[in-house]
Amino acid sequence: MDHWWQKDISGCGLSGIINWDGKRISGDVIRKSVALMHDRGNGQGGGFAAYGIYPEHKDHYALHIMFTEEPGKPTRDFDEAMKETEAYLDKALAVDLAEDIPVKVTEKIPSHPLLRRYFVKVKQGSLKGTHMTEDDYIVGAVMHINDKIDNAFVFSSGRNMGAFKGVGFPEDIADFFMIENYEGHTWTAHNRFPTNTQGWWGGAHPFTLLDWSIVHNGEISSYGINKRYLEMFGYKLALLTDTEVVTYMFDLLVRRQGLPISVACMAVAAPFWKDIDRMEEPEREACEAIRMVYGPALLNGPFAILFGHGKGLIGMNDRIKLRPFVAATKGKTVYMASEESAIREICPDPKEVWAPRAGQPVAVEMGKGII
Repeated sequence: MDHWWQKDISGCGLSGIINWDGKRISGDVIRKSVALMHDRGNGQGGGFAAYGIYPEHKDHYALHIMFTEEPGKPTRDFDEAMKETEAYLDKALAVDLAEDIPVKVTEKIPSHPLLRRYFVKVKQGSLKGTHMTEDDYIVGAVMHINDKIDNAFVFSSGRNMGAFKGVGFPEDIADFFMIENYEGHTWTAHNRFPTNTQGWWGGAHPFTLLDWSIVHNGEISSYGINKRYLEMFGYKLALLTDTEVVTYMFDLLVRRQGLPISVACMAVAAPFWKDIDRMEEPEREACEAIRMVYGPALLNGPFAILFGHGKGLIGMNDRIKLRPFVAATKGKTVYMASEESAIREICPDPKEVWAPRAGQPVAVEMGKGII
């Protein structure tokens, strides 16, 4: 017999907002949306990504770094980890501002890692004689810290954006980081219900690299092959969760290999061969080529993701739609979430609401809207 309290939550909750005209909104709006999906989490992870929050440092890379215990490794004094990290940063980059990330200890979040942020630039001359871009150089620095310096993790590294995450329900993480004090044109939020990986500060969502950020509901069952594929291109997967591959995969396909975002989305959620066989030319030939060339980039398993970047926001499901995902619009704002109720909590009367088809991305671009 069913009871009123029984609910199939399908794990984890996602919420996202983008004002594609660039108008910034306070973080308390996204907090309100994700808090409505409280029952989708279990207090083992919550977090936010925000774009446009550092206009006074828009030309700097904002490195958010946590110094915390790393599962499976001996505990190390966090001050020692910080000193080693800062020595590396001083050698590798031009650090123009280093400070603690403002937090407010609450009853719900009574203890926390050492949390710092560094506004940095690539030193003049560092790229001389190389084929690297500034982004390549920053990625190398992030990989070095995450892989080589124990108990230090870069959890955000983009320009004019930042991630804020930890162990707790998202509304508690929002209060801890005082999210209401930040304003951004794009926000994503995540309420985690860990399944295959443990809950810890570095394993909370979002996962980021440069200005890419991913929040995810589901499971990447192809993690092994995706991880090995990424390692061929120098990526170091150190955060002990399957979702990390999604962030790095978009960085590889879009930034490094130059694929349009629409093609990258097709690579990670490619149609089934039986569906490709029914397509007309030239669509069939294109899809066949993408599946053959980018086979190791295919993400298998149930997932719904929100993929934020400096120029927009993308939401999509896996190719069978095994996780819920809803989108809505009103004026120049687009909303995406796991539940329609999370959208109506902050936009009671949207102009349009729909559930996107399996594997079909909803892509929003700054200055243009849905494309």
